[in-house]
Amino acid sequence: MTSPEQRLKFLYRVIDKRAGIDQPPLLAVSIHHGVVPRDTLTDDLPRAEDLSNYKVCDEGDIILNRMRAFQGAIGVSPIRGLVSPDYMVLRPHPTTEVRYLHHLFRSHWFIGQMSARLRGIGGTENGAVRTPRINPDDLGGIRITLPSLEEQRRIADFLDAETSRLDNLALARNRQLELLKERFLTLVLDTVRGATEPGPRKASGLGWLGTVPSSWPITPVNYGFEVLLGKMLNQERVNGAHLAQYLRNTNVQWDRITTDDLLLMDFPPEERSRYSLNPGDLLVCEGGEPGRAAIWDGRISEMYYQKALHRVRARSHASSPRWLFYCLRAATAQNVFAVEGNTTTIAHLTGEQLRAHRFPFPDREVQDRATEKLDADSRSQEQLEGLLSRQLSILSERRQALITAAVTGQFDVSTASGRNVTEGVTV
Repeated sequence: MTSPEQRLKFLYRVIDKRAGIDQPPLLAVSIHHGVVPRDTLTDDLPRAEDLSNYKVCDEGDIILNRMRAFQGAIGVSPIRGLVSPDYMVLRPHPTTEVRYLHHLFRSHWFIGQMSARLRGIGGTENGAVRTPRINPDDLGGIRITLPSLEEQRRIADFLDAETSRLDNLALARNRQLELLKERFLTLVLDTVRGATEPGPRKASGLGWLGTVPSSWPITPVNYGFEVLLGKMLNQERVNGAHLAQYLRNTNVQWDRITTDDLLLMDFPPEERSRYSLNPGDLLVCEGGEPGRAAIWDGRISEMYYQKALHRVRARSHASSPRWLFYCLRAATAQNVFAVEGNTTTIAHLTGEQLRAHRFPFPDREVQDRATEKLDADSRSQEQLEGLLSRQLSILSERRQALITAAVTGQFDVSTASGRNVTEGVTV
């Protein structure tokens, strides 16, 4: 039997018990994993050294991250622990099934209700809200129609089983994505070390690379390429008389350069040759993920680059930027640059380090043959990854649709099956 419509606040108590000298484990709310021990998400220390003002929650309490609840940062605590003083701790009444309430809170319908009640500046639809929060009174004012306790448990049992099955499918897809990436990186490394090339081999002198064909010279990057760091950005250069678009570190991803968010900086005529890009230039990230690289394709005729990037330009036809790209891909996958970088702050790949770094450089004919094969494999890889990513999106969408339909009474879970939600997703 379904009860009349009622405000949400009558289904739980808001718990605001502070820790004091009580120090159970510190917990956090993850959008993807629910409530988990904080040290499983980050090694960073808590913002506050003194945890006495943190809230205590019990096993079975629902925890909401008030700033990210509308994004799904809601979960049921598996243990007694401490949570941020800005979180909400809700303890369901005995007439309310905690699992049902948790599913309800994560449904599209309920997230929409919360989003409409956020207190902050801007709108959630474009991510412009600054410090958005759902307040306890606003949350408690949401009106719902609550099924009987027996029906709540039936719905929760159904959703637990079906969402678990969908989650297992998603885990399998994610594992397939990981295996695809591992396979491709292994292929890149084997290509760079000439693993399938016939003939005698020699030690490369590089611990991460192993042996290479005896005819392949191992030389510094500077022998075949000019390496120049980009222009330093400051406030004066944002407002100069010769503004032009430039690439930043974030624009350069692996084998891909984005140009939909370009900024402007002053590049006077006497500097333009020094900081301009030509089609075929290899851009290498100095920091962030040191060594991450992509080749500029010249899609915009006039383009420059910032100091966070190295411009690597071939000195002659004998040196292939594409081969060097794959050398960097292999070395980065082996954490070569992360180890060599400055570990006291953020690791950086300096120009001096990049110029001196040694890689195998076979004849240009060999480089071209190898990179053409890797490029073909990369295209196949992208197609497979795209297929798996689309399947993951379908699983996520249908998981959410199933939850919303069940908690809003769109079907009777005693006769329904959630198996049709995976239609079109092959195992």
